[in-house]
Amino acid sequence: MHARSFPALSMIGRVVAVLLAVFLVSACQSSVKHVETIKRPGNSTRIVLMPLDVELSELSAAGMKEPKAEWTEAARRHLAVAFDEQQADLGLSIAAFDESKAKPEVVDTLHQLQRLHEKVGTSAMIHHFFDVKKLPAKHGKFDWTLGTDARTLKEATGGDYALFVWVRDSYASGGRVALMVAAAVLGVGVQGGTQVGFASLVDLETGDIVWFNRLMRGAGDLRTVEPARETAKVLLADFPK
Repeated sequence: MHARSFPALSMIGRVVAVLLAVFLVSACQSSVKHVETIKRPGNSTRIVLMPLDVELSELSAAGMKEPKAEWTEAARRHLAVAFDEQQADLGLSIAAFDESKAKPEVVDTLHQLQRLHEKVGTSAMIHHFFDVKKLPAKHGKFDWTLGTDARTLKEATGGDYALFVWVRDSYASGGRVALMVAAAVLGVGVQGGTQVGFASLVDLETGDIVWFNRLMRGAGDLRTVEPARETAKVLLADFPK
């Protein structure tokens, strides 16, 4: 098990990190599902896996987070293979979106939707799953959307759904590990790490998120193949049949 720390997140992501400091247990993962079934490949339903929004970083002894390009690229490769393997277990047809073959305006829309997905997903994690942060106006319903710009991806890919994945993961440096050990001897807790992520199945006709699964835990290592497979399996747990 690698020593870990909260990853570098956006402002909303930092709020999630604070909530995790309060609510984190060894494994915490749950999903919201608005569609119980989706059409099988024989019925021509197509799910498009969007480019994975993943970042890995290293935490210094002082608590500064440094993104690691090599780790991040390895994580993307491992997760891409893992998601490809998962489709057989789920009985689905999931095709990866190829940015290199898309028109510039489609790629631009994709990047905007990915940034929106980060904000919407982190907001959903805060306001749907934690009772103290629930939004009264939603009346307990999971009601989140990426908007009708998602139709651009439907037109470009012919897909019915898009699967968006967002993960932030980090690992303590040797100096940080030493600090954690020294602090523990003194009875002081220095934050270890966590793997934070979510996956969303988006209806490309409406932009609505019809299935959402979150991941919050202090285990896992996306830099290596087998743990990445396990993370992909957890992210797709309770996927619509």
